[in-house]
Amino acid sequence: METLQHKIDFSLIITVTNANPNGDPLNGNRPRENFEGFGEISDVCIKRKLRNRLQDMGEKIFVQSDDRCDDGCGSLKIRAESNEALKALGKKPNREEYYRTACKEWFDVRSFGQVFAFSDDDKKKGEGVSIPIRGPVSIQMAQSVSPIEVDSMKISSSVNNKKDVFKDGLDKNRLGDKHVVKFGMYVVHGSINCQLAEKTGFTAEDAEKIKQALCTLFENDCSSARPEGSMEVCKVYWWEHDSKTPMYSSAKIHRLLHIAPKDGIGTPRCFDDYIITLDKLDGAEPEVIDLL
Repeated sequence: METLQHKIDFSLIITVTNANPNGDPLNGNRPRENFEGFGEISDVCIKRKLRNRLQDMGEKIFVQSDDRCDDGCGSLKIRAESNEALKALGKKPNREEYYRTACKEWFDVRSFGQVFAFSDDDKKKGEGVSIPIRGPVSIQMAQSVSPIEVDSMKISSSVNNKKDVFKDGLDKNRLGDKHVVKFGMYVVHGSINCQLAEKTGFTAEDAEKIKQALCTLFENDCSSARPEGSMEVCKVYWWEHDSKTPMYSSAKIHRLLHIAPKDGIGTPRCFDDYIITLDKLDGAEPEVIDLL
């Protein structure tokens, strides 16, 4: 199948209600935010959710979560070494053949890229396989439109698997913290590069699957931090250009989308508290997918 021939840019509008979209492990797992108080969701977090959705759609995924492992491989090294197509290349494979085979085998490798850097324990450092793959799908970190308000609460466990330590009448081992964003609207931007798509074999059909996964990003993603329905993809803007290298940069395309609170709204609490406008450029008309 022919590789992607038209560059693609996309933007998503996401809402979060009483959930923790992406906890910061270095800050007590509080929702990520910058020094100005705007919420953030890392690009790694978004790609993880995309991989999960693509796996749900039946695609082969190389970087799998432990709880979603479907091939019995406990590590990336084992997954690569146990792959029949890669084993057929021999112990000292040609780098180009390894590159093409890995991209063909796994959807996320030909989409997001991957570094295959595996060495045998009995070899000296630097003598193993090291093959970097740059993927055509790039995704930026999400940022909230307005500063977020984080609610924190103390929670307790009814069961303790540690030795009880009481102080001032409290069992400290059973106390914890839970943090949620009361409401936040986040924007995600991304692009699909045709030149890199040619190298990895990424096709227009693959791009459609990425779009489908973006539209259903939070399906099968619920947890105690993100209850079902607390995170929602509201709109997807999908710009498919007429050439591999269009006249407009991705940055210019992404700036077409403007979101601001309505007049008189001090603290937005829902999607309808915002005004969303989209500037126009000749030859750059997006497909707008309304998921509300």
